[in-house]
Amino acid sequence: MRSEITADQEWTKKEIDQKKTAPRKEATNDYSFDRVPREERKMSWLSITNITFGIATAIFYFQMGSVMALQFGAVNALISAGYAIVVAGVLGSIIVYLSAKSGMNVNLLSRGGFGYIGASLTSLIYASNFIMYCAFEGMILVSAVHAYFPAIPLWLLIIFFGSIVIPLNWFGIKQLDKLQKWSLPLFGAFLIAAIYMAFNATSVYEGNFWAYMPEGVQVGGTALLLCIGMQHGIMGLTALIASDYARFLKPKDIKIGSIAIGFIPQIFCFGVMGGLGIWFGVTLGESNPGVYIVLLLGLGGVIFTMLTQVRINITNIYSSSLSLSSFFENMFRFTPGRRFWIVVSGVIAIILMLGGIVDHLGTAMTFQGVALMTWAAVLVADALIVKRLLKIGPRYYEARQEKLYKWNPVGVISLLVPSILGTIAALGYMGLFLQSTAAFFSAILAAIMTVALAVLTKGRYYGDRESEDIPKEDYVA
Repeated sequence: MRSEITADQEWTKKEIDQKKTAPRKEATNDYSFDRVPREERKMSWLSITNITFGIATAIFYFQMGSVMALQFGAVNALISAGYAIVVAGVLGSIIVYLSAKSGMNVNLLSRGGFGYIGASLTSLIYASNFIMYCAFEGMILVSAVHAYFPAIPLWLLIIFFGSIVIPLNWFGIKQLDKLQKWSLPLFGAFLIAAIYMAFNATSVYEGNFWAYMPEGVQVGGTALLLCIGMQHGIMGLTALIASDYARFLKPKDIKIGSIAIGFIPQIFCFGVMGGLGIWFGVTLGESNPGVYIVLLLGLGGVIFTMLTQVRINITNIYSSSLSLSSFFENMFRFTPGRRFWIVVSGVIAIILMLGGIVDHLGTAMTFQGVALMTWAAVLVADALIVKRLLKIGPRYYEARQEKLYKWNPVGVISLLVPSILGTIAALGYMGLFLQSTAAFFSAILAAIMTVALAVLTKGRYYGDRESEDIPKEDYVA
């Protein structure tokens, strides 16, 4: 005899089904188009900091330290590293706070200040930046493996290592957290082994490494400015990227998390990794870590390089996929999902590596370094001065298109004008001093223009209509 299902039983069945599917939805929902709900902000500041270590442990920072030390002297490289830690740490801490408080990453935070179409400019710059870095970091890995296994064709290594980061990104931020936690102890073990081997290697420089200075180079002056200019190429990225993860931070961890997530990765990437790169470079007389790590550790060096580059590239692909999602949703209402953009980002990075585009990365990094520092300055000035001090515009951030203008001249003009002037300066058309400090002065100009334009427009372009459904806890000012 068939049993009857009562209304209460049917409702219980629905609850059970929802509980079964909830973890799957939670694991794949990256909130590309709106704020993370407060009930979904469950990650501790330790977990978020751990994820951002995927960026901080990239061998790229070895290379920066080694190149600066061998070309401009170890002391100048160390001073520039201290400068990078302070500036990027301050910017990063403020942006982490804004992201954690609002539940939004920098792409979504920009929609009010730039307009939802204007913010597409920042999304596209951001996405292209991460894809380019993915190609660059991938080539460091490919070169190291090819040097040890020259029989394997270069193109095959590019396709393999370019593709492997796609499945590693498939299940979103929780998968990233697990991968970074699992791989961090291995990274630490290999790093200690490399340091030990370098200590026991015969140094090509007889004095203390920090006293190394190329012939004709002095402490400070042009050499220091050139080192600072190199740091600017990456500082904007490290300050902005944490927002992709900080939006999942537990509300109770916001205060300590803002400082920890803002500063700890900067200390590690510029101070520890950059400092070790200075030491390795001077000690071994080589600027390419893909060469000297393999010389120090042999096959272990290949594995170490593979580990570090996969760690950084899964974060590159994750952030680029979020930015591409935001760009195409803003411009074309095209929303195929973040996984689609993971594949697109990975394929583009592979094409760039196969096409040798990384040989021209210096020019691209010049523009991106200026643009990202400028963008960070606009966000910080808008939050601290426009919203909090001058009380112009809404005290919250809005991401929904129906509540925003297409364009807000405050953000758009404050990004474009300093970025264009800064790029011209960085390419050497305004003298050596501004060439090396272009990103810094572009950021200062952007902050001034943000405040001035907000006052002139009286904040009228920040929102098309008032939002009454945003929790007071998400207000940033």
